[in-house]
This record gives sequence, structure tokens and C-alpha cells, in this order.
Amino acid sequence: MLEAAKARVANFQTAAHKLLGAHAGAISRIIDARKSLARVSALSVKQGDMLKQSVRCIEVEVFRAAHVLAFAAFVDYLHEMAARDKFVALNAARPKLKVTNVDDLREKYTDHGFIEALEAAKLISKTERKAFHGLLTRRNECAHPSDFYPDMNQSLGYLSEIISRLEALKKRYP
Repeated sequence: MLEAAKARVANFQTAAHKLLGAHAGAISRIIDARKSLARVSALSVKQGDMLKQSVRCIEVEVFRAAHVLAFAAFVDYLHEMAARDKFVALNAARPKLKVTNVDDLREKYTDHGFIEALEAAKLISKTERKAFHGLLTRRNECAHPSDFYPDMNQSLGYLSEIISRLEALKKRYP
């Protein structure tokens, strides 16, 4: 009897979130964002934690911080992706910088320059470079003084794009 009641409550919650999530400002959309995080299984504990914190920022309406944390998780994944071949492709594309580890990478490259180097190393396409620079630009608007104040929908959209980009990269670089 108790199990049947629990199942009915769970079914009701799922149906309610589905209905409410269709409305632009509904908090139920945040629950969908949490579920979306499970789609990206290639994340390190640190990256997963940053994305969870980004969702938490959206919950408490700290939208600028949500953008910054989501991008931090994304760029950390890109750093690890570049490290998988011990920086051979990256160093071949940018031999003057001679990167040997992730800390070295973080010191020698700005995020913008790193994204360009990933394209030069043929680890990402020109289209991806442009998209990643767009994500960086929005992150910069949130991390530095600006007149940009994203709302819940913009923050959820940004987080959703980060997750989609991570999924696409994971398929190519498992």
C-alpha cells in the first residue's frame, strides 16, 4: 500500500514538472537541467560539481555566477581533452608555447587563445571555435562589469548549450 502511494506521488511529480516546465519562468525547468547533467558521463568530479553549482546558482537566481561556473567546467573539460595525447597536437600547432601539463596550459593560454589553438590543432572545427568563442563572450559579460544581466531562461539556455557541446565532444573524444 505504501509503495503504491509513493509511486503515485512520483508519477504526479513527474507529470507536474512536465506541465510546469513548458512555461518560460517555471522552476521545473531547473529540475530538467539537473537531469540533463546525467547525460554527460565523461565529466570529472570537479567538472560535474561546477555544473551542479551552476544549476544551484540558477535556483537561487544568481544568474551571472551560473554562466561563469558552467563555462569553467566546460573549459576544464577542454583542457583535459587537449591533455589526452600529452599535448602533442596542441604543441604541434603552437610549438613556441611547449605545453607539458594542464597547469602549464592554463598559464600560457588565455581561454580565447586556447580555443584558437584547439582549432589549429584540428581538435575542434572552425564552426565549433566560433561557438566556443561565443560562449566565452557571454561568460565574460557575466564575469566582468557589464550591463548584461541574464535571466533564468538565458542561464538555462547557456547551461543547456554547454551540456550539448560537452556531449558532442565526448562522442568524438571518449
